[in-house]
Parts: sequence; structure tokens; C-alpha cells
Amino acid sequence: MTALRTLVSGLAMGESPRWHDGRLWFSDMGTKVVTAVDLDGRAEVVAEVPGMPMGLGWLPDGTMLIVSSDGRLLRREPGGSLATQADLTGLSRYPWSDMVVDGRGNAYIGNIGFDFGARDEQPAGGAHPGTVALVTPDGTARIVADDTAFPNGIAVTPDNATLILAESYANRLTAFDIDASGALSNRRLWADLGDGVPDGIWLDPQQAVWYADVPNQRCVRVREGGEVLQTVEADRGCFACVLGGPGDRTLFVMAARWPDCMDGDLRTGQVLAIDV
Repeated sequence: MTALRTLVSGLAMGESPRWHDGRLWFSDMGTKVVTAVDLDGRAEVVAEVPGMPMGLGWLPDGTMLIVSSDGRLLRREPGGSLATQADLTGLSRYPWSDMVVDGRGNAYIGNIGFDFGARDEQPAGGAHPGTVALVTPDGTARIVADDTAFPNGIAVTPDNATLILAESYANRLTAFDIDASGALSNRRLWADLGDGVPDGIWLDPQQAVWYADVPNQRCVRVREGGEVLQTVEADRGCFACVLGGPGDRTLFVMAARWPDCMDGDLRTGQVLAIDV
């Protein structure tokens, strides 16, 4: 395995990387833009988002979806303008976060269920206020999972049958069955991560999961059951990761110094890359 290299630097707080159409697409929460970058580091701002941009995905017809922290799922139109695909404000008053779009066009979006920046709103006594919403291709939104401990990265298996959710505050990956309507059931432990704190995740072709870990400054590849297969160490917190590049053999990591990245003026965010 080669060493980590820096593809992009000077970000505020990068999140939700996706490899699409030969480029890496990601959100920069601190500057409220979505950027696409090629393997030579040439970057293009593809969307300016009114709220903080978070999860990214594409419908089967190629339409791009962007989660905005103001409670909307946005649709990027062919000319680059943004329109509302779904209004999520009736489901939660808290900001929405990561998203995965499955092969049927169903979008699953996490919500932690509290104000992360307010000390008096931190969950206490084992409370798990997080939820997962489903937005169907027609823009209908509903809650399909609750009682989750800081839902973060989300992945869906290629057969659209299983959803895997990172629960950061429970140090675990949790799996659900997906039925024909998109509803979730049969909740179960996919992997106990020990001291691992999963943020963004990515399911690889071997059905192992890469998870990014902010406090432990690493990305870890685990199989179902929790066996660690690979670990990539960084010098700053790792917020999300994705496989891409030729043959999907490059791991792209969104990294930043924590908690400095909460200050939008401190540009410690980077896109790191490593062949795995």
C-alpha cells in the first residue's frame, strides 16, 4: 500500500465524497459549496448551497441530489441551478447530514436529532434521538428508522436489499433489510467497532466497509462481524471516505484537524488519496 498524498488542501470542512463520472465530488460545509475535482487536482465548484451542503448522490437518470442543512433535499438542474426535491423540515427541526441513494432512486438521509453545538442538548442516559428518513423518487419523505445513536455514514448493498448505518455514538455499524417500498426492518448489529467512531462509510466490491474515524485519525476497513482488514492512519481527523479512480482502487479521504475545522476561518481540510 502506498503513502497518503494530498489531492486538495485549504478546505474548511470537507464531507460526503463520491466518485462520479471520472471525478471526486464532495461538500465543503464551511464554505457552503459542492466541488468536483479530477485526479490532477483541477477543481470546479458545481453548486453553491444556501445551507451547509452534506450528503450527495445521484438518481438513476443522472440527476444530482444534495442534502442542505436548512432541511431541504435539493436537486441540481441541467443548467446548474438548484430546486427542492423534498422538504424535510416537517420530519425534524435539526440539520440533516449524510445520504445514500440506492439503485431504485430511494434516498436515505440521517438526522442526529439534537443540536451538536449546544452542550445542554447532548443526549444523556443512553438516549438515541437520531433518525433516518427515506425520500422516494417522487419526493415523498418519511422516517424509516429511529432510536439511533448519532446516525452518520450510510451505505446500501448493490442488490438494494440491505442498508448499513454508522452509529458514531454507539461505536458500531448497524444493518437493516430494505423491502420493496424502501422501508427498513430486521435491525441488527453488522459490526462492533470497539473504540472505533464511524463517521462516513463506503461499501467496497468485496462487501467490506471502509469507515472514517475523526478522533482516532484513521480510516479502517472491516468485514461483517468486525474483523479489521486494513487501516490507513492520517495526521488529522478523517470524516468520510470513498473508493474511486481507475479500477476503484484509490481511497479518497476527507480529513481536517478537529475541532479546529469548526472555525470556518481555519482551513485545515484536505482531500487525501491512497492506493489500497
